[in-house]
Amino acid sequence: MTKRHVSLPAEAEEGLAAFLEQVDERLSGEEDTCEVVRDTLVDLFGDRDAYERWQAGGDVTPAERVRLQGYDPCNATLESEYYAEKDEEKFKRSKHLQWLWRQFDATPMADNIEFALRFRGMLAGHLFAEAGENLRLFKGISFTYGHNIEIGDNTVIHDDVHLDDRGKLTIGDRVSISDSAHIYSHDHDIVDQTAIENFHTIVEDDARVTFDSMIRAGVKVGENSVVGAKSVVQGDVPAHHVAVGSPARSVKVKPGWETVAEPVADKLENRAAERRVEFELPDDLDDFDEFDRDLTPPDVEAPEAED
Repeated sequence: MTKRHVSLPAEAEEGLAAFLEQVDERLSGEEDTCEVVRDTLVDLFGDRDAYERWQAGGDVTPAERVRLQGYDPCNATLESEYYAEKDEEKFKRSKHLQWLWRQFDATPMADNIEFALRFRGMLAGHLFAEAGENLRLFKGISFTYGHNIEIGDNTVIHDDVHLDDRGKLTIGDRVSISDSAHIYSHDHDIVDQTAIENFHTIVEDDARVTFDSMIRAGVKVGENSVVGAKSVVQGDVPAHHVAVGSPARSVKVKPGWETVAEPVADKLENRAAERRVEFELPDDLDDFDEFDRDLTPPDVEAPEAED
């Protein structure tokens, strides 16, 4: 093992523990989540005096007002808020917690590793569908909702990883996901990009997804396998295999695992259809194409417009 044990000075540890306990207790209680998030961000950004002055009716500039309002997630919108098929009840809370996660990463404290890992680990317990023990969640991790993510124990996710849980995303125990990897659980129709399908994407125990790679929706990355840097994985990676390239293919079995691994195949098998996540859209949905395009191919007669 090439890691060292690192700890904060006693006084810093005391302050960190008190802060984590306070936020954890408030998020676990009956308080409005918007208020908990707002208070936490106001204090983390050192804006308590300005916020109380504004609340007391004091003069603030338009820019100050926007900044102070922005600590409250009820005054914010996220891209995933526009997705028609989302679970509205779950999203009400996950939006607020996701806002806290993202804004925390914009504070100087996000670079204090011991502080930040423990804060995100605590927050993951409130946000994710399942959050295991001893998670190491680094800076800049983004996700669609958060509430469709399951992560096991002792997993590490490095900087700037995108975890798309528009469908469902399951990550096992002792998984390592390197910087800038993207793992998707939804896909767009090749003709009409506004038409989407959701899938269950799985990264099994002890797998490694390395730097800047992409896992397509509905893929399963098998137990103890490795996805090489900058690979694009469009089919299932068998357990104990090493997959590289774009599109990725298995190039070998990890040394020592040959007797229990499947033979190396020329092409990874895409089984996403078996992992489709069905959803229903609300009856009163305003169905529109935000791009206002004509999708009729040139050799097909366009349908007549309805009166």
